[in-house]
Amino acid sequence: MKILVTGSQGFVGTNLIAELKNKGYTDIYNFSRESNRFLLEKYTQDCDFVFHLAGINRPKDEKEFMEGNFGFTSELLALLKKSGNKAPVVITSSIQAEKDNPYGRSKKAVEDLLFDYYKETDVKVFIYRLPNLFGKWSKPNYNTVVATYCHNIARNLDIQINNSDAELTLSYIDDLLEEFLRALEGNPTSQDDYCVVPVTHKIKLGELANVIKSFKESRGNLSIPNMEDPLTKKLYSTYLSFLPEDKFSYDLKMNCDHRGSFTEFIRTPDRGQVSINVSKPGITKGNHWHHTKNEKFLVVSGEGLIRFRKPDSEDIIEYRVSGDKLQVVDIPTGYSHSIVNVGRNDLVTVMWVNECFDPKKPDTYPLEV
Repeated sequence: MKILVTGSQGFVGTNLIAELKNKGYTDIYNFSRESNRFLLEKYTQDCDFVFHLAGINRPKDEKEFMEGNFGFTSELLALLKKSGNKAPVVITSSIQAEKDNPYGRSKKAVEDLLFDYYKETDVKVFIYRLPNLFGKWSKPNYNTVVATYCHNIARNLDIQINNSDAELTLSYIDDLLEEFLRALEGNPTSQDDYCVVPVTHKIKLGELANVIKSFKESRGNLSIPNMEDPLTKKLYSTYLSFLPEDKFSYDLKMNCDHRGSFTEFIRTPDRGQVSINVSKPGITKGNHWHHTKNEKFLVVSGEGLIRFRKPDSEDIIEYRVSGDKLQVVDIPTGYSHSIVNVGRNDLVTVMWVNECFDPKKPDTYPLEV
């Protein structure tokens, strides 16, 4: 299938073309505002499907709305009719088409043009009135407030919140792409005369700002955003795509002494914390037990011996562990336990504990194994 994508260098176009290639589509005609108009005539003669994503949303002069949106769409449809091409057309409109402003009027004019095109040619048209889109490869101060907030917060720049209680309806780029692929297969999600992205999210502007700020703060408090919440998960992925290229990494606080080091990696309120423990050769760590606190040890480098003993018993249980064979060892409650580096190199252990350390309630009792 030969697919024409107008607005191919925009936010949606870039994501769509990448996903079409992921799905095995190779005959993709890319057309952007920098392309030669001669190519548009060539592509409209040959394509089997059209994603018309090109448009104007932030011009210097308001008259460019109608010229860029209605005018270019008219040209596109005229070329399709001229060549007798019956390729289905997907077009991205906006919820602003319901409003009486220059941008909204230009989008409504485009919609009416497509409806007339369908009546005249009986060609399938899929008109999507999109809400506020967000996702990777979007542009700050252009595509969406999410992009602007992510870009600025990641760089310690101020953000503007005009009305913290204003509610936004958001649509994630991957959800849009899934819907576009359904349209490509002839199965769009329809609602009256329009097509819709079935998955959307509502959030207030002030809450949106706070959520994105929490992503930046998570590097310091070692928290992980709530990935069970679909919107938070999508916003976090978007935020990471806006990190400055020299700020992908961040330091952790290493607690070092002659025995090695202990470094907290992740802390969560409901799933405990993950730490990295490094022990020098011959060093023993632990020798304590817990009432309720429990752990998992995973040695990823070096050779170790994990030992257990109940407080009222002389019997010792031993597990030999090595980075050559990854094996998780549960640390049950009620057993004093220790880990000994029995190798020649540093022993590196990933340690998970079911609760974050609370100095007021450590639930840790010294007892040599």
